[in-house]
Amino acid sequence: MAVCLLPGTELSFAGDVGCSRGSLFGWRDRVIHHRTAIFRQINKGAAAAHHDALEFPDGEIVLLTLLCEGQQATVLQLPAEPRTVVASEAERRAPYVGLPV
Repeated sequence: MAVCLLPGTELSFAGDVGCSRGSLFGWRDRVIHHRTAIFRQINKGAAAAHHDALEFPDGEIVLLTLLCEGQQATVLQLPAEPRTVVASEAERRAPYVGLPV
């Protein structure tokens, strides 16, 4: 399911978060022992990179594309409106990069 979240949105998962370490080398999935995370966008300057990620309470950042399927999350809190131009720029979504339709 596709979901649009604003950077800074706080999420709560129904259980510990499972994510893939990368199936290319046969690594196993791992568990992140946190149930809350904040949606972030990273690598905004890299056009051919994934941008959507979660930041966990210990500071670990995991790309959404690495999350295991079937996990359930609830939105706890939406981000506050930015009060300055600098804050507004920091929260701006990364531009869409894809094939023309």
